[in-house]
Amino acid sequence: MIYTSITVERKENYAIVQLDGGKVNEINTAMVRDLKHVFTVLDQDDSVRGIILSGRPHGFSAGLDIVNIAMGGKVKAEEFWNYYHEALQAMIRFSKPFVCAITGYAPAGATILALCADYRVMGKGAKHVVGMHEFKLSMQVPELLSDIYAYHLGEKQAWEAVQQMKLYTSDQALEVGLVNESVEVESVLEHAELYLQKMLTIHTSVFTETKRLLRKNLLKLVDRDFTQLVKDVIDNLSDPFTQKVIQEFKNNLKK
Repeated sequence: MIYTSITVERKENYAIVQLDGGKVNEINTAMVRDLKHVFTVLDQDDSVRGIILSGRPHGFSAGLDIVNIAMGGKVKAEEFWNYYHEALQAMIRFSKPFVCAITGYAPAGATILALCADYRVMGKGAKHVVGMHEFKLSMQVPELLSDIYAYHLGEKQAWEAVQQMKLYTSDQALEVGLVNESVEVESVLEHAELYLQKMLTIHTSVFTETKRLLRKNLLKLVDRDFTQLVKDVIDNLSDPFTQKVIQEFKNNLKK
């Protein structure tokens, strides 16, 4: 398969998957389709024993391309949300070591991509943040995204953070457990590779089975049919109030 929004660099026994879709790596249909495919294929490839997911320096991903997703019509919206849920499923089900190198700004939907990983290294920087800030636009956080966020922060803290529209710097994210390392942005990938290589010293079946056992509750979140979840998201985004909010957001982008 030819990827249009990611690049895949093969190393000796692992792969680096880099988000590479447009100026700010917005998450769109092409990107989630590519992510679903690459994580599924590499999980079955015995020559690849682990993955690092990265972005560009100072810009991991700006999050969902919400304007085009919400205002592109029902058919396109269904396509995106199906692929997005399936991509998260493939990433969480990935049985081998999976490290995320957060090289910059990574809010909302990009935060959720990172939270699918086993280990996260995040670069320092005033604009390098993670978190769910949908309430800034009076928008609902979809169920699966809420579940993944709450799995990592705990329901109480996740709900408080969403209410406060909290975006965490790398040091703050480290403190609350959203990331595992906070380092200078220039060394994010290096640290991610060092950690992955450490995990690759563990016998494959030992790592895989232990990962499954200790992430049972996370796996349960994606071991389900997504039909109703997708319908609920689309119904919410089709609401006249939400459409008005997104149109105003779109208009402000043009100014």
